[in-house]
Amino acid sequence: MRVSILLFVACLALAATASKVVDLTPENFDTVVDGSKNVFVEFFAPWCGHCKTLAPAYEEVGEAFGSTSNVVIAKVDADAHSELGSRFGVTGFPTLKYFPAGTTKDPKDYSGGRTAEDIVNYVNTEAGTKARIKKAPSHVVDLTDSTFDKVVLDSGKDVFVEFYAPWCGHCKSLAPVWEKLGSAFANEPNVVIARIDADKYKVAGSKYGVSGFPTLKFFGKNSKETPSPYEEGRDLETLVARVNKEAGTLRLSNGHLSEKAGVVAELADVASKFLTASKEERAQLVESAKKTVASLTGVDAKHGTVFSKLLSLVESKGNDFVHTELARVEKLLKGALSLAKVDELSVRKNILSAFVKVSETVQGVAEKVAEAASEAADAAAETAKGN
Repeated sequence: MRVSILLFVACLALAATASKVVDLTPENFDTVVDGSKNVFVEFFAPWCGHCKTLAPAYEEVGEAFGSTSNVVIAKVDADAHSELGSRFGVTGFPTLKYFPAGTTKDPKDYSGGRTAEDIVNYVNTEAGTKARIKKAPSHVVDLTDSTFDKVVLDSGKDVFVEFYAPWCGHCKSLAPVWEKLGSAFANEPNVVIARIDADKYKVAGSKYGVSGFPTLKFFGKNSKETPSPYEEGRDLETLVARVNKEAGTLRLSNGHLSEKAGVVAELADVASKFLTASKEERAQLVESAKKTVASLTGVDAKHGTVFSKLLSLVESKGNDFVHTELARVEKLLKGALSLAKVDELSVRKNILSAFVKVSETVQGVAEKVAEAASEAADAAAETAKGN
């Protein structure tokens, strides 16, 4: 029974993440496009750049009509299944065609815009439906000429700006990555990921010498008049690394904090010695930690307070507390938590790890020394027997 339940849950999870766009092949094309429903079809090729650009938006279209019973959003690899492309006069990629209900042979050619909103509006008009695009909340700030200076020139913020144009193919390719970048830094109060339609709002683009799209510029707290141009890779990892470097943050691509977050070097030194220290040595380490914490400022002071509380708990509950608490925190981090709670627990985990890693290293070295000594003793005993 338990296995059946687990399989059922797994199937539900798979269904939740599955694409709502139907893949068509010669085997199922006529079954899906049978005249009983309105079917919108993209004829694409995997190597086609414009097809790759359209892909994220097309998935949004599929999601929008996922629960609409009389509409199917589909796609066919017309490079692999060229007979289907030839059958409907496809000569380039992507080609979009709409098969109204009752039609299987004479689809309407779609020549409108290629944003998700454009396609959804077209299908709604043709099919008489009212589907809407389902979008996750964005953590990217949209700028205009009238809001640009207020947001970007804020001396207390590090601001990374994309100057884009809606018709630009490279901008469309970057769009989903830029959204993920915004999400990665959503819990950094002094970091802003922003964008401006520099084709529509030309004042800011002209002021900062924008001559092509997309143009990326980093406006650091101390470099508002001379922003740093960004000319590196446009993958998420490289973008995140640049923001971390410029803003002094410690974010990973998924928005979580890195293992260095919350770890103050002087306090990490105390942690590295604490579990293996004698009672007298521990007293000295506690005093050292108190002095360090008292001297900290800003976010380090906050992390110092967390360290002090954990150090007191290790003192009162013993070394095993570090391992049990670390296991508890790691379990909690696997659950559904707010961004703020994830940050809080990540810092706690990192500080606890500063105790564990070093103590385990010391223990490992001691075990290796003991093992080597034992092997040497055995070898000496064998030699003595031979003599």
